[in-house]
Amino acid sequence: MSIDQVVSIGLPVNISPPPGPGPAVTAAETREPLPFGARLLKGERNWWFLGPGGVARLRDRHVTADGGLRPDAEQRLHESGMFTPGRISSYSLTVLTSTHCNLGCGYCFQNTAQDQAGGSRPPRIAQTRLTSKTITEILGFTERQMSEAGLDKLRILLFGGEPLLNPRGCLELLERAAGIAPTSAWMISNATLLTPSLARRLADLGLTSVQVTFDGDRADHDRIRVGRADGGATFDKIVGNMAKASEDTALQWTLRVNVSQETFHGVDALIDRVAGALDPARCTLYFARIGDVGVGYANSLLHTGELPAAFTRWQRRALDLGFTVARPGARKTCVTCGHTDGRYGAVVSADGTLASCWETAGKPDWEVGTAADGYRPGAETRDRWIACQDLYRYDEDARTLARFRDSVDTALLDYLHETGRL
Repeated sequence: MSIDQVVSIGLPVNISPPPGPGPAVTAAETREPLPFGARLLKGERNWWFLGPGGVARLRDRHVTADGGLRPDAEQRLHESGMFTPGRISSYSLTVLTSTHCNLGCGYCFQNTAQDQAGGSRPPRIAQTRLTSKTITEILGFTERQMSEAGLDKLRILLFGGEPLLNPRGCLELLERAAGIAPTSAWMISNATLLTPSLARRLADLGLTSVQVTFDGDRADHDRIRVGRADGGATFDKIVGNMAKASEDTALQWTLRVNVSQETFHGVDALIDRVAGALDPARCTLYFARIGDVGVGYANSLLHTGELPAAFTRWQRRALDLGFTVARPGARKTCVTCGHTDGRYGAVVSADGTLASCWETAGKPDWEVGTAADGYRPGAETRDRWIACQDLYRYDEDARTLARFRDSVDTALLDYLHETGRL
């Protein structure tokens, strides 16, 4: 059962006009957590169960007074497969084809400090480029890992730096990877170098989607997300390249909107602007508050105050314009960094060194092995194996962050249901 399906336990819910943003309500914080990362959220008219096997709509009679599942409801959810994690069918390989970047964003986790001159050239991790020799090592390592895990499909993430600073490495990796397993790919890119011809060649080799970041509306974006060499604007170039690539390929797009005190007030206008320039039906929007990774970039915007209501407003506007908004779900373990043995995926830097997560790739003293030799023993890498978000620093505790996420996810599920989108 996929996360796009809803199991309804109890009588149908009467449909009524969409309400305002839901209250910041979560299940009782004193009860025992549900297994397998499942979550239980209190909506406007019902409860939402989010499990690894899907989303279920529950009534008050299925939930205890302290916000837990009653035994009969939990049993039915188990029987329906809602607690059953999906089977991992593909090996997830992240490869940095270039650790260099042509943009100078001050918040990047690959920066080692801020630009002391106040410009667009913050110092970064060491520059390396993927070569044919390293590709051979990576693919040999991947074959061994896939065989050990019993996986016969490969999903590649082209990553950087900016991966398209090494287009030859991207193309060669995808072409040669197809020789070891059925392969598909996606890419995280700033899209400033994505020409129509390059987009076609990548798509022909299995690239299906590209994630591109925006820092607020055009004026904010062009002040923050600037060219490293000249500090120049990038917004129109990025949108234009995406539009042209869309004409020549079937690529799908994920638009990550960075949220900080610098971009907050322009997000509403950004959503409308990109809806007019791109095909919303081919785009997924998601909004992400930028965290501090210890390089001197401060985000004073907290997960309290008006931020939950703003996230809800942006998600609803995006849905109404035809964009896809990712469905809330259970807390998932990252297929790559969530397994300390790298069983189901790996992150490989351009020089062939292995990292546990893309956030530490290319950083000195964070290597956990090499593609040529495999992973080092666990006793040597225990303190270097970090998971997603472990490096981010927030001025709020984990409970505040959980309340924020629960509030936004509850409001989204309510709206998806009330507008017939579930």
